[in-house]
Amino acid sequence: MAKNIQDDAHVVNQIKSGTYIEGVIKASGDIRIDGTLKGTLQTEGKLVIGTSGQIDGDITCQSAEIHGTVNGKVTVNELLSLKGSCKLLGDIVIGRLAIEPGAQFSGSCVMGNAVKGLYNGQETTKERAERKQPAIS
Repeated sequence: MAKNIQDDAHVVNQIKSGTYIEGVIKASGDIRIDGTLKGTLQTEGKLVIGTSGQIDGDITCQSAEIHGTVNGKVTVNELLSLKGSCKLLGDIVIGRLAIEPGAQFSGSCVMGNAVKGLYNGQETTKERAERKQPAIS
């Protein structure tokens, strides 16, 4: 019996626990990391980092759910969800943020229209806030 092979937009790329990758990952769809990545990750879809997942490098994605460990800059166009087991060390630039009790985050956060500004070359929310603050003499 022949199978009909189709490009399914709902297929999730997976990096299983025990897998170590060093380099750059670019994906057009969703991706789940349960292993270790040392490098950068860019996806046009959703990123899920499982409890055993570790990323040491920068991340750019549409949305993200982090249960594991990240050390690097995270840029998310829509929602970044930091789950209770999450450990994130690095700056984040996001559309929206959800943090569960127990999640650990250390870094700066730029939220809201800042992500759109980065892509359009416009002033970010952080730059706008710094510009409006009076100089201390």
